[in-house]
Amino acid sequence: MASRTSYLIKNGTIIDGTGQKGFEGDILIDDDKIKEIGGIEENGDYKIIEAKNKIVAPGFIDVNNHSDSYWTLFQYPGGESLLTQGIATIVGGNCGSSIAPIVNEEAIESIQKYVDLKKVQVQWGSFEEFVEFMQERKLAFNFGSLVGHATIRRAFTKGEVRQLTKTEIKKLNYILDLSMKQGALGLSTGLVYSHAKIASREEIASLAKTVKANNGVYTTHLREEGENLIPSIREALSIAETTGVSLQISHLKACGEKSWPLQERVLEMIEETKAKGFDVGFDVYPYTEIGPVLYTLLPAWVVEGGKEILMQRLKDPAIRYKIIKEMTEMDFDYGEVIIATSKIDYALARYKVSQIAEHQERKNEEVILDLILCCDDTITVVLEALSSKNVEKLIAHDLSIVSSNGAGYSVEHEKTGDLVHPRCFGALPRFLKNFVFDGGTLSPEKAIQKITQKPAEKFGFIKETGTLEKAKTADVVIFDPKTIEDRSRIMKPYHYSSGITELFINGKLVILEGRLDNVKAGKMMPKSTE
Repeated sequence: MASRTSYLIKNGTIIDGTGQKGFEGDILIDDDKIKEIGGIEENGDYKIIEAKNKIVAPGFIDVNNHSDSYWTLFQYPGGESLLTQGIATIVGGNCGSSIAPIVNEEAIESIQKYVDLKKVQVQWGSFEEFVEFMQERKLAFNFGSLVGHATIRRAFTKGEVRQLTKTEIKKLNYILDLSMKQGALGLSTGLVYSHAKIASREEIASLAKTVKANNGVYTTHLREEGENLIPSIREALSIAETTGVSLQISHLKACGEKSWPLQERVLEMIEETKAKGFDVGFDVYPYTEIGPVLYTLLPAWVVEGGKEILMQRLKDPAIRYKIIKEMTEMDFDYGEVIIATSKIDYALARYKVSQIAEHQERKNEEVILDLILCCDDTITVVLEALSSKNVEKLIAHDLSIVSSNGAGYSVEHEKTGDLVHPRCFGALPRFLKNFVFDGGTLSPEKAIQKITQKPAEKFGFIKETGTLEKAKTADVVIFDPKTIEDRSRIMKPYHYSSGITELFINGKLVILEGRLDNVKAGKMMPKSTE
């Protein structure tokens, strides 16, 4: 690749991220900035990128990403499965788990449900030290992070599952406030998980006030996404109304067929809060398959009190009988659960629970409980649980942002035997192909706005990126609308997406003519100071 730093993108259909009609034109990139947009003569010392019949857009922004908590940020620093989706910027620290700040040894345990902590080495403490550490590394993409509620909470509970004292909540707020002043984008909660489920509304609202004071974002993985979706939404919206915090509901969905009709009311509730003048919204990924930690599919009471109590319950014959009875009445076909990752024999991955149950001549529900016991409750699965019509409505909604809820991988990860969710390799191309160029749910302009300007505005990046404008950072993606496609599937996920022909990050070409060039051009994206 040429060493020169100026590029002229010629004859592309420019969709600038604002939602306005696309137009044919040229873009001149000089160093790390967009220098000109319009009709530009070919009379300078720059490399020509021909974009005829292609779309030129801002680099995509994925605000619900787990490359940090899955540790692939370090395991696969090339971020290949994200770059090949056209993603230039990600937001980590989602769903209550971040990798900074690490106040003490217990704090990092918030990510143990996703990764074997034996593989994890932490070389920072404060959020400021984390930023400095990451700035010294060569990042494949731009990276900003929220503070995980469970991460900082564990610093005080040290593995216990309990309410915090008023003094502890004050200390929690101090850590959050300091971290945001050091560059954190806001706070995330994962209230479905055992260590956070016990947190009171008052605790969360107190932290939300600190986020509001620092002009940040509060994102939440709701307490429940099934039959109790309505009260979970009501809690999140009431916190937004009480504190005035900017609220982002993470991967909004109604899980299980019995819950699908609830989505209409959920959207009405969000719209009503928005109409009152509050900054509320949500993100959604374009799949009907979910990829949860297995224990979150159990009856809610079973996981109350944390892992140790959960394990005791699963071992108690009387309680186990009660759990299995309730599971048979729940809105999941447990036999259809596909094992994705676990701490035990990798050969389990890709098997359905029904296949294991048939081999062992046992009930599906019994196998589920045994798997949780054998894997020390750290097992992830894939399960079809969402309505395709509901997903389409969420994607089309004016308040939605489209994200992956995945992580960055290399195809080399296939050697581990893990079965990762295809959203890690194909979420955004799938969105563009299925809901724009093939499906027609959205216009190209409105669709691109959902993965560029809208997330940039919500998370404080808009002065730098998110739209194509003169003097903005040159995060630019070029793709062919006829060939943009996700190639990753549930049972065969390790395939990069197609159709992204060029990708600029901070003015550097990281993909040219569809080929990754191993150029690490990313940087840390701290919270805006304004």
